[in-house]
Amino acid sequence: MPKAIYRPEYDVFLSLLKQRRTLAGMTQGECSKALGRPQSFMSDVERGIRRLDIIQIRDLCVVLRCNFVELIQDFDKQIDVK
Repeated sequence: MPKAIYRPEYDVFLSLLKQRRTLAGMTQGECSKALGRPQSFMSDVERGIRRLDIIQIRDLCVVLRCNFVELIQDFDKQIDVK
């Protein structure tokens, strides 16, 4: 099995994160700042350069005011379609 970062499912996940960020009306810089990270953090995440662990994903959901469980459910639905 290929590394997760190179799997098409990871692109789906990154797309969902970007969608949630834009729906929250936040720029990459604002989101990074809210997480206490450098401005480049969200850019690197959304381009697939930086990986997030489960705790960081939950923190991101808090910042974006999106439901963590719904994010994961949406991800699961989208990869089932593909």
